[in-house]
Amino acid sequence: QVQLVESGGGLVQPEGSLRLSCAASGFTFSTYYMNWVRQAPGKGLEWVSSINSDGSITTYIDSVKGRFTISRDNAKNTLYLQMNSLKSEDTAVYFCAADYNMNYWGKGTLVTVSS
Repeated sequence: QVQLVESGGGLVQPEGSLRLSCAASGFTFSTYYMNWVRQAPGKGLEWVSSINSDGSITTYIDSVKGRFTISRDNAKNTLYLQMNSLKSEDTAVYFCAADYNMNYWGKGTLVTVSS
């Protein structure tokens, strides 16, 4: 069965960095479009970034452009999100989601940006 497991979240100070990982199993990861989505406390889901199957095309929400980088290692079946210059408004649970229509989701990892 499809399994997505996020890791790498934690508490970080403003302007700090974190790298999130999403380990995938149960499907042919290298053929899937992948996404990062976040949910801030008390708010709805917000798409953050996407990457195509071979990593050649990436897209980002405007608020993270220039600060976040999505990438993937198809040999390791792993999706990444490098987050730099973090702001308090980046505080959220971050989910990875597989497929263009986000049919498969992980359980998320919490990122808290606070001094």
